[in-house]
Amino acid sequence: MKTKKTILLPTAEKILKALGENIKLARKRRRLTGMQVAERAGIARSTLQLIEKGSPGVAMSAYLQVLFVLGVEKDLLLVAANDPLGRKLQDAGLLSGGRRS
Repeated sequence: MKTKKTILLPTAEKILKALGENIKLARKRRRLTGMQVAERAGIARSTLQLIEKGSPGVAMSAYLQVLFVLGVEKDLLLVAANDPLGRKLQDAGLLSGGRRS
């Protein structure tokens, strides 16, 4: 069976790569080996290596498991928590009367 290769925009690739690097740095700061983190996260060492490279083909759940092992899973709660564009769009809709039924 042929697998699909995930195609990302260059900006998205950079973001994933930076995420992978941040995960690797967090692991090293905690003086944990790749094998230790992989075992605790319940993933293969090769999957952790892909995560640390920012691979788009790795399931989000595997990324989350590694973040849990490193104790930084709550960082995900910050995603879109401060959404200036969304708030402006929402406020614009409220000022113009919004939806009408």
